[in-house]
Amino acid sequence: MPLLRTALTLLCGIVLAATLVGGTRAQAEQVTVFAAASLKNALEEVANGFEAQSGYSVVFSFAGSSTLARQIQLGAPADIFISANSQWMDVLQEDGLIQGETRFDLAGNRLALIATARVEMSDLGPETDLSGMLQGGYLAMGLVDAVPAGIYGKQALQNLGLWSQVQTKVAQSDNVRAALALVASGEAPLGIVYATDAAVEDAVQVAALFPADSHSPIVYPAAQIADDTDASVALMAFLQSDWARTVLERHGFTHVGAPG
Repeated sequence: MPLLRTALTLLCGIVLAATLVGGTRAQAEQVTVFAAASLKNALEEVANGFEAQSGYSVVFSFAGSSTLARQIQLGAPADIFISANSQWMDVLQEDGLIQGETRFDLAGNRLALIATARVEMSDLGPETDLSGMLQGGYLAMGLVDAVPAGIYGKQALQNLGLWSQVQTKVAQSDNVRAALALVASGEAPLGIVYATDAAVEDAVQVAALFPADSHSPIVYPAAQIADDTDASVALMAFLQSDWARTVLERHGFTHVGAPG
């Protein structure tokens, strides 16, 4: 019996060790990406190609950039962060929470005014009756002081002389896809989202694109958060490949040049 007990103890130890090693290996072969909600469709396609090529797996958390940045500040286990503006990445860099040398600009975008029905209009400007177009409804936007799409949208409206018309008629959401959903469902007649968001929702129409000089450049910086793993280093390299760039451009994102 003592011999049997010793054998069983040894076997349990081997099983436990194998479980721990297996768990560590599984974690090392997975990369967790916190990314702006507007990137969802494009990044999922990029991840499929990366997984097929590398054998690593990608787990995404999509939300507003402000929400994700705050989660990272609180210790959320992200390996890579991709923001929809430079400001939230700057905040994390100042906090020492990203590996600054890995940071690069993944893509750019355009800002669009969307509607539930086709709207005949010319360029957006001070003469645009945006309030009248709402017909008593609300303008769906991301949080104008936190969500990048909302920040860009408020900037554009202010620069075009339209903010005073609608500032009391804004329905603010915690990410741009939520604003898109408000328009798609008919709960809001108009919304401000990225052009790429409008392209993935058949229930909305692009009424107009905002002039590029009416707001800060829309840039999606990416950076590593945690210590290097083979999976995270491989994915960062893949995101900068010509193949990934082609996927992003097919989804409507623009190329923003060399890493910076």
